[in-house]
Amino acid sequence: MVRDAVETHFAEVVGALTPGSPRDPDLPVREGTTLTGVRCRELFAVQLGSRLLDVAARVMRERDEGFYTIGSAGHEGNAAVAAAVRETDPALLHYRSGAFYLARSAQKGRLAEEGLRDVLLGLSAAAEEPGAGGRHKVFGHPDLAVIPQTSTIASHLPRAAGVGFAIERARSLGVPSPWPGDAIAVCSFGDASVNHASALSGLNTAAYGRYRGMRLPVLFVCEDNGIGISVKTPPGWVEQARHPLLEYFHADGCDLADAYDAARRAADWVRENRAPAFLHLRTVRLMGHAGSDVEIGYRTRKEIAADLERDPLVRTARLLVEAGLAQPDDLLSRYEAERDHVLKLAMECARRPRLLTADEVMAPLAPRRPDLVAAEAARVPPAQARDRALATPPELEGKLTLAQAVNRSLADAMALDPGVVVFGEDVARKGGVYGVTRGLLRRFGAERVFDTLLDEQAVLGLALGSGVSGLLPVPEIQYLAYLHNALDQIRGEAATLQFFSQGAFRNPLVVRVASFAYQKGFGGHFHNDSSIAALRDIPGIVVASPARPDDAAAMLRTCLAAARVDGSVCVFLEPIALYHARDLFDEGDGGWLAPYAPPARWAETHVPIGRARAYGDGRDLTIVTFGNGLRMSLRAAVRLTAEDVGCRVLDLRWLSPLPVEDLLRAAELTGRVLIADETRRGGGVSESVTAALVDNGFTGPIARVTSQDSFVPLGPAADTVLLSEADIEQAARRLLS
Repeated sequence: MVRDAVETHFAEVVGALTPGSPRDPDLPVREGTTLTGVRCRELFAVQLGSRLLDVAARVMRERDEGFYTIGSAGHEGNAAVAAAVRETDPALLHYRSGAFYLARSAQKGRLAEEGLRDVLLGLSAAAEEPGAGGRHKVFGHPDLAVIPQTSTIASHLPRAAGVGFAIERARSLGVPSPWPGDAIAVCSFGDASVNHASALSGLNTAAYGRYRGMRLPVLFVCEDNGIGISVKTPPGWVEQARHPLLEYFHADGCDLADAYDAARRAADWVRENRAPAFLHLRTVRLMGHAGSDVEIGYRTRKEIAADLERDPLVRTARLLVEAGLAQPDDLLSRYEAERDHVLKLAMECARRPRLLTADEVMAPLAPRRPDLVAAEAARVPPAQARDRALATPPELEGKLTLAQAVNRSLADAMALDPGVVVFGEDVARKGGVYGVTRGLLRRFGAERVFDTLLDEQAVLGLALGSGVSGLLPVPEIQYLAYLHNALDQIRGEAATLQFFSQGAFRNPLVVRVASFAYQKGFGGHFHNDSSIAALRDIPGIVVASPARPDDAAAMLRTCLAAARVDGSVCVFLEPIALYHARDLFDEGDGGWLAPYAPPARWAETHVPIGRARAYGDGRDLTIVTFGNGLRMSLRAAVRLTAEDVGCRVLDLRWLSPLPVEDLLRAAELTGRVLIADETRRGGGVSESVTAALVDNGFTGPIARVTSQDSFVPLGPAADTVLLSEADIEQAARRLLS
């Protein structure tokens, strides 16, 4: 490989340095700093290793033996941040924080080669890479408290705020956590990322917590190289964009001593004050954005040369030489020897086995252990805890509505597990817009039931940080349409964590969402949304949609158990229009109410993930439905039965994964299937149900009746675009004829 300008510049400048008078290595490496000569040598080794990993990445790519070339060159000053925090502080790292990762590896007493090998195995997509196992190049390792992040821009900042929150909340609740009680969270990111909505959400959440007097120890580290791919960040913008309520520290990230001093001040401040801070490191970007990037196409030669003059590796070498702690020739010899070593190690890593089958790739995505989940779902709270939480046992209250069943199930879950926390917009004092969480604040206190700021990314970020820190979060999203504001927190963060950590990190999560349409007297498309296509497209997550009160209680217990046992990410869609429904056929019949199962029957009434529920035993037609469609379909089936049409209704209950076995069984029993789907025709659930039937060999007639491909208007006009009982009846008659 021909050496590029960065390597050539290092050799020329370092070779021309003039050694200074020798200093005591135990003393500061220069006047006015706390960085000692010993520590400077240690961090130079880390910086050098990080730089040579970038060189190796380019060599591997040229030989088609490596698959990732976004490097850390110019950002090696982040080694100072690692040195300023503890090895037990959870870290969520920017993809240019390679020197931090190597420094953290060394802090844990590992050999230098081990950290290098971790990264090289990731570059070559080797299956034995300890982070993602060949699924992506990440900085992540369970033994190093480095939580792996993929490259969705700034999506990890809301989680970082959540980790800071959860460190304190777990300690306060006495819940075991993987992090020490005096830990701080560390989160690094680039200057361009500061502009992203998820970054603003994470920073604002931390600032909001500080303003409210909450303890939220998180250190945000902006590695500001002044450019995002080809778009320049205006000088001074990061200082202006950071939240004014975050304690601000800044340093020249290319000057190791300056970065080290500022990082120590920032980390110490966060640890002592248990409050968030913003550390701004001014860095440079060397070797382009990635291996395929030709900088000269959008930057001037003068700009590129100016960055080269600030090379942090050269400047650390200068620190050592001018302090008389190293000789230029020795540093150059070391560079060459280390370069040869890293390239040889890279070639070894490139020969390691890679993932070969879909099963190997998907193994950590969404583990399912149904027997263990069933046992966990049947676990009963201690009698005293249940008595304190529930003035009257819900099984003695008589028949309940769906909203009441969810409320009582949450209370039982919180009595069972002190790590369950319930939060969201209006869930505490108000008890939720629909009263579903009413009374939980009084019973369990403000540390476990609390209102959040109005930001769905913040709500989910707090949940993700809590889940990875030992709590079991049950956040509420007030309306289904609001979930789309923050969907990447589920797709890019929650659903990927086990996948990109081989299950070493998990974020158990049950997101409750007030969902679907058909509200009476309260409308508009944001409060009557039925769009779940984006959820069902996310690999590995569980999407539950209970319609009946007894199913809601059992399915919520299942989701909580799956989160505990398997680290499952569950989205629990609660039909708003059925929250307080009491009747099924006639006013006053109480047909939509159901008793709450006593704990002794929880095992018997357990609802496994992916199991449907059948109603009726007709042999002419199977109506497949869910949510509000269940009530409409049952009513339509009664009228069809009066016309001598034998119907059975199948409530899917689980929208991901679909209950395919139960679906096929119900379809074969009648030979005809009508899918009554309240979501839209395009991208709705009925498309997947139809595909599941056809893919599995069902040959009978299939029809589907859905809501229109429209937003939901206000008032009575909503009925023109939503699925109705009349639509179901008419579609059934057409299919039968």
